[in-house]
Amino acid sequence: MSITLEHVAYVYMPGTPFEHQALCDVSAVIEEGSLTAIAGHTGSGKSTLLQQLNGLLQPTAGRVLVDDVDINPKAKKERAAARTMRLKVGMVFQYAEQQLFEETIEKDIAFGPKSLGLSEEETAERVKEAMRLMHLDYETYRKRSPLALSGGQMRRVAIAGVLALRPKYLVLDEPVAGLDPRGREELVKTIRHLHDREHVTIILVSHNMDDIARLADHVLIMNQGRLVCDASPREAFAQEDLLEGAGLKLPHVMALMKELRAKGLPVRMDCLTIEEAKREILNVLKAVKGKGGKKHAQ
Repeated sequence: MSITLEHVAYVYMPGTPFEHQALCDVSAVIEEGSLTAIAGHTGSGKSTLLQQLNGLLQPTAGRVLVDDVDINPKAKKERAAARTMRLKVGMVFQYAEQQLFEETIEKDIAFGPKSLGLSEEETAERVKEAMRLMHLDYETYRKRSPLALSGGQMRRVAIAGVLALRPKYLVLDEPVAGLDPRGREELVKTIRHLHDREHVTIILVSHNMDDIARLADHVLIMNQGRLVCDASPREAFAQEDLLEGAGLKLPHVMALMKELRAKGLPVRMDCLTIEEAKREILNVLKAVKGKGGKKHAQ
């Protein structure tokens, strides 16, 4: 199963002096079970693409399919099935904590399930599960005001509110934007846990290459409304000219490895994480030291 984009185009305000083509002939497949990053500079079309995934915006041309169902059907008889499929895609917008409004965390997370008409018992179960997934202890936080929390905790509550709807696909728009370093690191770890341990399919929208390198197994890069790269992170970041053309930079770890190699240390340049780079540097230094020892012995 997957989310499939077939030749999707989108035009803002067509037929007016302000007409703008935001997406042009975008085709891609986001597989169930993946952690897919959509990257691009401001104005690249990534946010417009994001809103196509659950029907918030309908394509000017092309189709969006969720698990093989067109979510914007023309036939009335197909619209009920399309609505069900759209609900499978949970959307967490940038600065989602600004949408918190209830007096307690428990009530805020429960708002979505209640709006679906679920029973009190089912709603309570979903609230507890969503808080567990976001590492928010139920008894500690349930009666607290969401507005009394730190920025990172508020962001967690906002994501929990979407998880309580039990989406099959979770879309996160710049999830760590504006957080302090500690809050950022904690949320990155939680996103990794959701994917690796809880098997949540995640679509991560970001312009931060370091986060994408640490988290994603699939990368879509947008530039001027077009999909210019559909690859693994290693393959995508190997195309430095393409990144530069899209207004993006190498992850800091890869930039460091590139610099070390330029200075004569024969390291791989495709390391994505600090841990991977550390192992590579230590292995190369041991190899170099070993060769030096053999020459000295001779």
